[in-house]
Amino acid sequence: MSELATAPVGSVPIDQRLDLPSRPARLFQKLPDGRVQCHLCPRNCTLAPDRYGFCKVRKNSGGDLVTLNYGVSVQLTEEVIETEAVNHFRPGARILSLGNVGCMMRCTFCQNWATSQAAHVREEEVRRYTPEEVVETALAHGIGILSWTYNDPVVWHEFVLDTARLARRHGILNLYKSAFYIGPEAVNELHEVIDIFSLSLKSMDPAFYTRMTRARLEPVLAAMKQVRRFGDRHLEISNLMVTGGNDTLEDAAKVARWMLDELGDDVPLHYVRFHPAFEYTGVERTDIDVLKAAREQALAMGVRHCYLGNVFESGPWSDTACLGCGAVLVKRFGLRATAAGLDGEGRCRACGAASGIAVAAPGRAAAASREALPHEVTHRWSGEIGSGHVDVENLTDAPQTVLLCRDLREAAGEAIRLRPRERWRFLVSRQRPDSPGVALRHPDGVRAEFWDVLDRAHFPTAQEMRA
Repeated sequence: MSELATAPVGSVPIDQRLDLPSRPARLFQKLPDGRVQCHLCPRNCTLAPDRYGFCKVRKNSGGDLVTLNYGVSVQLTEEVIETEAVNHFRPGARILSLGNVGCMMRCTFCQNWATSQAAHVREEEVRRYTPEEVVETALAHGIGILSWTYNDPVVWHEFVLDTARLARRHGILNLYKSAFYIGPEAVNELHEVIDIFSLSLKSMDPAFYTRMTRARLEPVLAAMKQVRRFGDRHLEISNLMVTGGNDTLEDAAKVARWMLDELGDDVPLHYVRFHPAFEYTGVERTDIDVLKAAREQALAMGVRHCYLGNVFESGPWSDTACLGCGAVLVKRFGLRATAAGLDGEGRCRACGAASGIAVAAPGRAAAASREALPHEVTHRWSGEIGSGHVDVENLTDAPQTVLLCRDLREAAGEAIRLRPRERWRFLVSRQRPDSPGVALRHPDGVRAEFWDVLDRAHFPTAQEMRA
């Protein structure tokens, strides 16, 4: 294992290494002797002056709690909603994904450890945005959903609230992808601004949480039930099946049973394939056959819709079928979704039954021939990797256009427009089993680079690649 991956967490405070903004935090109380107690997450950290919380991005500064990561983000990235384990809300919709630094947990298997664990964060990985800049970017690229994701948005609470409120005023929705180790007051505040919750239930074993996440199970369950009680927010649950940790059918059945008892049979469940990462690397990826068996078991138990995540195979584990007649409503391969079986009202075209799925927003159309621009960069898929990020940067003071060909065999591409001096990331993925790769055409004055994405909701970084 690399030296970077095993460096002691918190050895050098993040605000002593990076130029970070200090902003007033929410949800805390003042205590005697200048101490404060944070109530954002169930840890309820009590901090003496100049001390940091478990997350390393909340600090007692002069007897007040401040947040150190307001607007501190990885590169804004365009992805699709399926990236966030959301299958029943606008299939195929484009989202603008945002990820911060720090975390209220410390999962030994974290795939985004280079940003979630504050001691590992490097200046080269972060950008700084205002709420206005985030919303302006979404509007400029015609994206209707902000996705709060990657490491975990809980410790970004103040920036999430401010930006999400502004986004809603512009007709933009908000998606919250989280392990949800969060306090009840914070959940109530999220209800004001979040439209879609995609929540990760790691296990139903309290010992798993203690041993592998440095958190507790019960507050997670309580917070998920709190969201369900709202009754007016979209909710989906995912369960990462970690090899050697919680990848048995018994573990999977406990997750399904709790969901049926506490959330209902209509909440979609995703069993997600794990890849070795961070401090948990001496194992293999989750056996796909185990995932398939877990899905069949959940359906037999009464879960209406159960999917597999991080599996680039066509099959019923990816598609959404009509509960009335069995017709395929949404066809999926990896992160690509086609909702041909749904009408404009979200009903089955075959039998007219309501699906409960919000219909997708329109996608992009093919724009121009690949020969229209002078430079081409290609990226071929290899092994089990089926998705990636394209990082492009307009180095000029004029608007530029690049063309994305999602399959090397295509003769035309989709136009992606870049503002002057804009840096932009967007997701590409394998379109079908035999897709060889993708191509990007660009003009002079535009830099382009590909990054492999190991699994969905993974943000690749230079530090991670070096480790």
